[in-house]
Amino acid sequence: MKNIPQRTCIGCKTKKNKKDLIRIVKDKEGNIFIDRTGKANGRGAYICDNITCLEQAVKSKSLQKSFEMNITEEIYEKLRGVIIDK
Repeated sequence: MKNIPQRTCIGCKTKKNKKDLIRIVKDKEGNIFIDRTGKANGRGAYICDNITCLEQAVKSKSLQKSFEMNITEEIYEKLRGVIIDK
């Protein structure tokens, strides 16, 4: 039986299958973007595909801690657009 990769959501802190989460990536240049393939190079953080988890991550500054950098409101708005539009 094949092992299914598990990742922890940075919003609600629950472990889920990797394919059920959205991967957010910070590349070497410091750009932050959504990685739908799960294979982009860079530091990754995972979040559930719902707005509640995103708002928890914003409130607790989980994304800033994961990437060790300041996250602008513009990036959070882009993430909200991706999660809501899906």
